[in-house]
Amino acid sequence: MILLNPFGRFVQTGRVCLVNDGANKGKLVTIVDVIDQNRVLVDGPQSKIPRGQMRLSELHLTKFQLKFPFTGSTRVVRKAWDAAELEKKWSETVWAKKAAAKAKRLTLSDFDRFKLRKARQIRNKLRSDAFFRLKKVSKKTKKGAATKDSKKTEKKSKK
Repeated sequence: MILLNPFGRFVQTGRVCLVNDGANKGKLVTIVDVIDQNRVLVDGPQSKIPRGQMRLSELHLTKFQLKFPFTGSTRVVRKAWDAAELEKKWSETVWAKKAAAKAKRLTLSDFDRFKLRKARQIRNKLRSDAFFRLKKVSKKTKKGAATKDSKKTEKKSKK
């Protein structure tokens, strides 16, 4: 019997994580060592987070994993981070794009939100007008095809 593990991301050395709580929220770190089942030793050389411990409840595991020796120094972690071009890969993910969009929405002023609402109203009006035009055209073509079919059946029934 084959048992499949439902989990794909494990807490392990080299796993890249996103900090979801505290002063470093939104920054990427790498797990350097596992302290116990609740805490890990992390290092974020590119995101300016010094080596230290974090609770696992403060981290989101990403799909990225770096290869470096067990409990490697900050210099080793930085070298592996640069070699993997992690910043570039992270910025291309949907997760990073959503986070950037959320941050952008948070910085909108009242007038910016007003302009955005008006732009959405205009877009929705154009979209619904185009939809109803297409719907009207498709009804006419169906109606025309139905009348042609009914005329053919009338001619056959008269014979």
